[in-house]
Amino acid sequence: MRNSLAALLAVGLAGLQFLAVLAVVFSSYLTSQRVLMDHARTLLSDVGNNTAEHSSRFLNPAQGAAELAARLAQHEVLASDNPAQLEQFLFQQLRITPQFSGLYFGGEDGSFVYVMRTDAPAPFRSKLITFEDGARSVDFVWRTEDFQPVERARDPGDRFDPRSRPWYRRASAAMATIWTEPYIFFSSQQPGITLAAPVPDGNGGIRGVVGVDIEISNISNFLARLQIGTHGRALIINSNGDVIAHPDPSLIKTRDSDGTLRFVSIDEFGDPIARAAFANLVGSVAFPIQNELFSEFSHDGDAYIANVLPAISEQMPWTIAVYAPQNDFIGELRRNRAFNIWIAALVAAITGIVGLALALYIYRPVREFAVRSALISQGEVDAAEPLPRTYKELALANESLMQQIVARKKAEREYGQTFDLSPRAMAQISPATGRFLKVNAAFCDLTGHDADRLLQMRFADLTVQGDPPMFTPQAFADDDVFTADREARIRRRDGEIVCIRVNAILIRDHRGTPLHAVVTMDDLTEARARENEIVRLNRDLSHLARGNTMGQMAAGLAHELNQPLTTIAQNADTGLLIVDKAGNSAPELREVLTEIEQQSLRAGEIIRALRGFIGKDESRVTAFDLAELLEQARRLVQAEAVEANVTVVAALPDLPPVRAHRVQIAQVLVNLLRNAIEAMADAESKLRRVTVAAQRRGDMVEVTVEDTGPGVDPSVSLFSQFETTKATGMGLGLSICRSMIEANGGSLMLDRNHQPGARFRFTLRVDGTGTDAV
Repeated sequence: MRNSLAALLAVGLAGLQFLAVLAVVFSSYLTSQRVLMDHARTLLSDVGNNTAEHSSRFLNPAQGAAELAARLAQHEVLASDNPAQLEQFLFQQLRITPQFSGLYFGGEDGSFVYVMRTDAPAPFRSKLITFEDGARSVDFVWRTEDFQPVERARDPGDRFDPRSRPWYRRASAAMATIWTEPYIFFSSQQPGITLAAPVPDGNGGIRGVVGVDIEISNISNFLARLQIGTHGRALIINSNGDVIAHPDPSLIKTRDSDGTLRFVSIDEFGDPIARAAFANLVGSVAFPIQNELFSEFSHDGDAYIANVLPAISEQMPWTIAVYAPQNDFIGELRRNRAFNIWIAALVAAITGIVGLALALYIYRPVREFAVRSALISQGEVDAAEPLPRTYKELALANESLMQQIVARKKAEREYGQTFDLSPRAMAQISPATGRFLKVNAAFCDLTGHDADRLLQMRFADLTVQGDPPMFTPQAFADDDVFTADREARIRRRDGEIVCIRVNAILIRDHRGTPLHAVVTMDDLTEARARENEIVRLNRDLSHLARGNTMGQMAAGLAHELNQPLTTIAQNADTGLLIVDKAGNSAPELREVLTEIEQQSLRAGEIIRALRGFIGKDESRVTAFDLAELLEQARRLVQAEAVEANVTVVAALPDLPPVRAHRVQIAQVLVNLLRNAIEAMADAESKLRRVTVAAQRRGDMVEVTVEDTGPGVDPSVSLFSQFETTKATGMGLGLSICRSMIEANGGSLMLDRNHQPGARFRFTLRVDGTGTDAV
């Protein structure tokens, strides 16, 4: 019977293992093809969504640039009637946005300012149509990267009128931003699209239209870099059936009989597989489609899968289409299917045999124990005889049990020492009476009572009158799993009220009977003080940032407005001289000119007074600890750093106090830290770290803030006003930071030689080495 049991155990173990392996192999055989096909469809869908997102990101800056220029012109921040200023603005937009091929503004009076990329004799060319004293002139200017003119020309025969162009008429009629259909640019012979935005005049009409030309050949380059299986491809089809992007850009263009270039439609496309997959789709369903569509088709005897996504947006009614051969995903599976089944069967057989031997080996000690038990029951073996070798495991188990008991006693002793020596305030509370059973030294220090007195008290005796009770017998009775984590107030023996955080758990024995509650308390007084200091510093920084930004903007506005006001005053004064010389002019004319001069001077005084009011700063220079200020600044940006997975590290030696405007220096530190975090937010570098270091250099302390991000484009002048590398930045942050550092007697600079990432340096004066700088 014993041998039969062993055989049954061994065979059952081996047989179950063999059946399990066969079941896994058989289920994999049935489902692997379907899983891989689902994976292939998911891959095609991800490729399509990635392409749509790339196309949107590629074109969205154009809408922002056009609408920004339109808004600036509408609110007269950017003078639409000043060709020079308008040309410079369009030049800057074109220079920082590589996908733009040209930007232009057409006025309602027929004026035109156009900046485009060109090859020679300079990288940029401007076309300006202006009217002066009723005379129309057309000028061309070729400029370098830094806006320096290289060559000029005038074309008196040019009759171009922007008001007759489709983009102008459509934008002015719709009074909204519009996209044109994709077409082949005449100058570059590259596929592109035009976006136009109107500039309202505030009276229901328009001042003109801002336009942006964008080459979309970059989208074809993006499609060429996509890896879709081994032979898969993606393409973009317009709502009219034209193919506007493909990994092979030469296939999307064709020349008509009259020599003009146009897009190739899908039904005549040079990619036969794409034509077979999608040509019939354009005519058979409403195109573009509303929902994602998967399909399977054959071409030259090979099976393919295809995916078509809905249009990217209403402005871009483009459909992303993707196809790939099925063999790219399941071909190897088909070839290795039978081979893998045989391998699985062989592995199952081998593991079955090994399992049989293992089962016999495991069963042998049990069988010997059963034989000895039977012999003892029959009186043939004395129970006092030494245990056979088969009982070695049981002896080890018994020994392990004794070791566990000793270990438990040791753990209880170590817990008692941990409780007594813990720097945190700890106590044990009776669940039946609410009295303290045990307290440690830290608890006594926190409450101001000695241990003997506390053991005669309850926790409720320490709480402030009117606060809700916590550890009462009723609370323990009502909650089977009692836990607490909350803030509370206690009154020390000297009467001082202390804010604490209380954590408590209820300890039960093996029968579930409550033994005691373990309570830990942390003093929140210092933490609250630090939080209040951070809140105050953040409030000061926000106020300082608003004040500095308004001061910079007020200075710029005062500078820009004082010039036309001065011109008005001078012209009025000249008019008065002419009236005086004429002698026979009407008195009303002299009164009008005098009023114009007085009001222009009054406007200048108002602007100067406003600038002086905004620029006031009543705060003073003080001596402070730079390390403490850095820690507060680091906590202000900690949430942003955690979200961007960035580590902020400070490496500050012992430094003397510095003397400066404390809030201004905090603003500089916060701005530099946030710039570094934002630079690494979208970077692909594995190491994301911002390091702040400082060292004394004579009577100055030099502070460096460096990151492991992508660095700074050498072509960007970071410390110039309105110069920024951020899509939504105003270009004032670093300019203001430099102004504040220089106002405190230091300097702020970018270390251009630092690689990789960016490193900023600024200096502060050591306390006692100079006079106040602010």
